[in-house]
Amino acid sequence: MIEYVVAHNPDDRILLKASQILRNGGLICFPTETNWVVVADPFNKEGVEKLYRLRHVDNTKHFTVLCDSFKKAQEVSLIDDHAFRILKKMIPGSYTFIFEAQKKITKNLKASKLDKEVGIRFPPSRLVQKILQFHGDVVLSSHLSADMLEVDDENLFIYGALIEEYFGEKIELILDPGEYDFIGLSTTIVDFTSGAPEIIREGAGIVNFLR
Repeated sequence: MIEYVVAHNPDDRILLKASQILRNGGLICFPTETNWVVVADPFNKEGVEKLYRLRHVDNTKHFTVLCDSFKKAQEVSLIDDHAFRILKKMIPGSYTFIFEAQKKITKNLKASKLDKEVGIRFPPSRLVQKILQFHGDVVLSSHLSADMLEVDDENLFIYGALIEEYFGEKIELILDPGEYDFIGLSTTIVDFTSGAPEIIREGAGIVNFLR
């Protein structure tokens, strides 16, 4: 099902529907500033399993946890004072941060249980922030790309109807804001697990101040 939304002010009724789907073990889909993502409730086993099946990957592969606040991020990752001061300058933004995982998330995600790590994001998109705030918790996300939709043109604009046509009922709800400008780059990945920030991948997020 597709619900068309206003990106900066989505309808509360639609946000409530999205949250209920997640809590019941379903999947929802929406765009971030970098790409479309499919998300599940990381604390619902059925939802997590459905997300891995959708992506056709083993559950030892890491997906990213989306957060809307430090409070929620600290429930799933260990962020010390030094990292906190750095992150305050960077979020929300196009970054994925790798931290040591808290027990709350390792109990539910095999990938984090194996290596005790978790990747977290604070997306700058107003739509994503509203979804997270309304849901009241973090979500587990995996990106969608043209090749996953078996589309040859990587530059094709991906839209809600195309996702629904390919995935059908595997994704219970697609939140489509219509025309949407992606920044054309992946997130910058910064690893904090050694104590000092290490740039794993340069992408959309500025990293000059970390060098």
